[in-house]
This record gives sequence, structure tokens and C-alpha cells, in this order.
Amino acid sequence: MTQTSFEIFLAIAPGLEPALLAETQAAGFEGAKITPGGVSIMGDWQDVWRANLTLRTATRVLARIGEFRAFHLAQLDKRARKFPWGDALRADHPIRVEVTTNKKSKIYHAGAAKQRVETAIKESLGASISAEAEICLKLRIDDNNCVFSVDTTGESLHKRGHKVAVNKAPMRETLAAGFLRDMGYDGSQAVLDPMCGSGTFILEAAEIAAGLLPGRTRSFAFEKLMTFDRGAFEHLKENSPVLPDARFFGSDRDQGAVQMSQKNADRAGLADCTRFEMCAVSDLQRPDCTPGIVIVNPPYGTRIGNKKLLFGLYGALGKTLLERFSGWRVGIVTSDTGLARATGLKFTSEGKPIPNGGLTVKLFQTGKLP
Repeated sequence: MTQTSFEIFLAIAPGLEPALLAETQAAGFEGAKITPGGVSIMGDWQDVWRANLTLRTATRVLARIGEFRAFHLAQLDKRARKFPWGDALRADHPIRVEVTTNKKSKIYHAGAAKQRVETAIKESLGASISAEAEICLKLRIDDNNCVFSVDTTGESLHKRGHKVAVNKAPMRETLAAGFLRDMGYDGSQAVLDPMCGSGTFILEAAEIAAGLLPGRTRSFAFEKLMTFDRGAFEHLKENSPVLPDARFFGSDRDQGAVQMSQKNADRAGLADCTRFEMCAVSDLQRPDCTPGIVIVNPPYGTRIGNKKLLFGLYGALGKTLLERFSGWRVGIVTSDTGLARATGLKFTSEGKPIPNGGLTVKLFQTGKLP
């Protein structure tokens, strides 16, 4: 790791790679390109910290710390013992090793390779090995090339660190940010979610508008690496957010969900620019502001409750939006095309399938409502 620039891999839910690519390029990272399961960039350790701290759609950040060729386990063992682990890893923090391989490699037994690497780390670096360790070293063996990366994130980046209350079937923050970006949200529009749950869409939109860093209140695995510089990282965290006008509206027929959203807004420092209220879809009123975006993640049936009962709910949602939200654009996240069509809305695009909580969902978008 003596080189100033190395490969950094940004992971994301399959299907949202274009959203991450656009965000990465907008943030000024070098060499961004889509690869299976995410986006790769070139950078240094400050870029690793900045990616974790600032990117909203990425789920984790992997730093490539080196590679070598190995055609059998004895060769892997010998070269792993000579690998400069101490350039990135610390002996005083436990390490977890994960290995993937394939039939293109002579070393095809992932368990045996894992054992060799673990032993090399214990004996050459002096670090302990633990299945529960926050620091995860990943070895990918492909065509006899052994590529070592360290997971610099720890807990997934959707865990922003300032959201304490979640509802029964939450939308992950990273997915919410990706869907907002797909709808062309840039921080200037009003955003409304009539089934807000714990407030994820509204809080993400408000944070983007305010310029708040998504990772500002959480810790990261890279803080336990040899390459970490606390002073430099604190400097990266310095920014001057400006709270926007109160144009972020969430409602839900469940009072508990509304209370969760309010608590999360308070903890995130967004109470003054968000509004949450208990309200059934049929009672929803248009806010007194310039038309913006309605984005909603309704129940799917396979996720919550009886699907047959949901067609009426989707129908009521569509009727309310068509009657009262002229000029607004609508995005509906659902796993069921039939339910989306039950709204009676005319969709101009049907997004790519995105995995979410064991299901596959799509973002159905309209143009401006008549």
C-alpha cells in the first residue's frame, strides 16, 4: 500500500449501479466505472474515508490492499506470510477473513484458502482471528490471481447512525437515496411521502437539501486500520449545512409511525424543515408549495398483510393524487405490477428490479400529473 492511488470498490444493491455512478462522478471521484455489483474508483485513503462519509447510495466501501498469483495452497501460504499486512491492518484488532474462489483457479477450496490466510496473519502480523471481528479481510481468487481487499465500512452504510426508530418493513436509506436520484431529485424540490413509515424518504430528501453528510454521526471500520488519521478525517467531516425551508412532508395513518418519524427527524437535526402528521391516504391534502415529488413505498401484500385488501388502498392513493396533486410527479416502489397499476396512474417508466428485504421491487414513475 505504498502507492498513492489504488482501486476502491463501492458496493450497491444490484440494479442501482447507474445511480451510484452518477453520484460518484458528481462527488469528483476519479476513474469511476460500473463493475458487477457496484462502482470502482481510483483513490487514496482519504478517498476511502470520503466515500464512506459522503456517498448516499453505496452500501459499503472496499479498499484493495494488494494481490499476487498463487496456483496451489502451499504457494498461497508462502506468499501470504510475506504479504505486508501491517501496512493496512493492526495487530491489536481482531480480523475476520472471507474467501471466494471459482473453477477458473487451481485453488478451488475456499475453506482451505481461508485457513492458510488466517494462519499467515496470526503468525506474521500477530493479530487474532475472530468470526465476529469488525475488520473484514476479503480474498477473491479468480484465474489464479489472489486479490486482497479490506472492508473499510463495518456496518452497512444504510445505517446512518442517527435513526433510532424503524417500522415493520423499513426502506433502507441507501435504496431511498437511489430512488430519489432516479426521480431526478436534486435537493430543490418539495418531497411528500403519504405512507412515510419511519420517515426514510423524507429524511433522506431533507438531508440532501441541507447538505448534511450521511455518515456524520456513525463510526467506520477504517478507524481501526493502520492508515487512519483522526485529524485528517475530522477535517473531512467539516461542512456547513444550511437547513432548507419546510418542504418535506410525511404522513401515515399509523400514529406510531408518525411518532417514529418525528423522533428520527429530531435526532437527525431536521425537525424544523420536516412535517409529519397522522393522515389516511383519502384525507391527504396538497401542501401549499411549488409542485414537487411524491414518493411512496406502500405495503406489497407479500411483505405485510393480505394482498387482496391492498388493491383498494392503491386505488385510493391514485385517486387522491390525481384529484389533488396536479403538477406533481409520482414514484411508487412496489414488488407487484398489478398493485402499481391499481392506482390508475400513467407510468412513464418502470425501473429495474432491485432486491429489497428478500423481495424484488421496482420504481414506477409518472410524469407531471394533469
